[in-house]
Amino acid sequence: MGTFLNTVVPFNTYQATASGTYFVDKTPLIDELLPAIGTEERFFCITRPRRFGKSVMTNMIAAFLGKAADAENIFKNLMISSSELYTEHLNRHNVIYIDFSEMPRGCTDYQEYIDRIQNGINSDLAEGYPDIPIDSAKAVWDILTDIFQKTGHKFIFVMDEWDTVFHMPFITEKERMNYLVFLKSLLKGKVYAELVYMTGILPIAKYSDGSELNMFREYNMATRVRFGKYFGFTDLEVDKLYGIYSQITKNPRITREDLRIWYDGYHTKAGDKLYNPRSIVCALTDNELANYWTSSGIYDSIFGYIRDNTADVQDDLALMFAGEAIPSDIQEYAATSPRLETKDEIYSAMVVYGLLTFEDGCVSIPNKELMDSYAAMMRRERSLGYIYNLANISGKMIAATLNADTETMEEILEYAHNTESPIFTYNSEIELSAVVNLVYLAARDKYRVEREDKAGKGYVDFIFYPERKGADAMILELKVDDTPEAAIQQIKDKDYALRFKGKLGEKRRYTGRILAVGISYDRKTKVHSCKVEVMYSERQNNLSFTINPPGDAHDF
Repeated sequence: MGTFLNTVVPFNTYQATASGTYFVDKTPLIDELLPAIGTEERFFCITRPRRFGKSVMTNMIAAFLGKAADAENIFKNLMISSSELYTEHLNRHNVIYIDFSEMPRGCTDYQEYIDRIQNGINSDLAEGYPDIPIDSAKAVWDILTDIFQKTGHKFIFVMDEWDTVFHMPFITEKERMNYLVFLKSLLKGKVYAELVYMTGILPIAKYSDGSELNMFREYNMATRVRFGKYFGFTDLEVDKLYGIYSQITKNPRITREDLRIWYDGYHTKAGDKLYNPRSIVCALTDNELANYWTSSGIYDSIFGYIRDNTADVQDDLALMFAGEAIPSDIQEYAATSPRLETKDEIYSAMVVYGLLTFEDGCVSIPNKELMDSYAAMMRRERSLGYIYNLANISGKMIAATLNADTETMEEILEYAHNTESPIFTYNSEIELSAVVNLVYLAARDKYRVEREDKAGKGYVDFIFYPERKGADAMILELKVDDTPEAAIQQIKDKDYALRFKGKLGEKRRYTGRILAVGISYDRKTKVHSCKVEVMYSERQNNLSFTINPPGDAHDF
């Protein structure tokens, strides 16, 4: 057992994963790979955003195939055990496992980085084949070829984060090309390589002209169907995990719907919904909803992707933040560009890194976890112009609404409308909803804001669910070329407030008022009008809602 050849590390790591409370069995992936062993189609490259399970899968594959440790106790109760090829391949292969994200201590030089890998493999081979004279100074592929010729032994390569070298600032463009040559020399056309499985964020073809490593079949989340269900959690898998959570957690604080709102929103090419797996596991383990994924690694600064073209991105950003999907031509190669300038380049990079989701030719913000990160960016980055300005007066808009100060509300909306953005022409309620979403952005600190929520007999434009049970809740309806009174009447006629009545069975019950908020815009007069009514209030020491008859509702 060595550092790279038949290392016990992936076995131990996957053993810990499989023993976890919220473990999901993805071993059918192995069954899809096994028939490719020793064939022309034995080269696989899987690309996904960070935290979508790539490393878990590499550990699983190496633990199953490698000779480092007896993995029968792990896999005998998992789905792969029913495969006809299970016994034939379980722990029967020499596996060379490489995590390309690992570097020598204090590494600032490409040669030092690549020497660690080459010398480490050579050393492992010398230890593993003591009867074969091995010159450690020779190229690793020459040594592997020599071993194959003398013993007939072949090797499976399992490699994680293969594209790490392209994100290292100290590595030059020439050295990156040398790295591609290294991989080509190690793998391409090598009979000793009976299976090669590697993962990364970006596909190989985006780093090269395709000739170096064109033997790989590449699978991404947005445009390839195969392997889609193995990275990220499906609806059914989250249902099962939530069932476990409900049984073992004292005083559970998370609902199943919470998980959908916070962590769902990604899509496979086949149309299946996907949840961010890291965030699901962390939320259920901690019994708390939080931004687990966006707080790590490259997701610290969404602004880094749009800084070079905020002018073109601004309006789309406002619409996406309101829940709209924006048409985009996704090209994954754009994510490797040192400067992201066109909108399609920017959105392509953000899809690749999981900051946007892509479906039916459009990009959108997938869930609340990401929405909160976008909201923080909007309130922090002055270069976002009108978005920044509106975001930072949103606290005033909330206060005015709660106090039924319709004059101030109308002044803020008029201020928003006086910008030069085309979305403020209000050609439809979509544009109006985007503006309203911005001027209420600060509400996300104290409310769960949902747009087009199914409530009562129809769909309401916005519902503001307070995080604090004594706070006021709000139902907001928008109208173009109509009146705020008509908006409030729709709220009443459609029984939208029943959405809150359904929440009384939860521990997070609402004890404040429920406000109906109507906002309208007249395209002829260019005037915004607002109206606020108290629809429901809760009697003191009484958990049932009192319903004010429509004619008696208190009108501020």
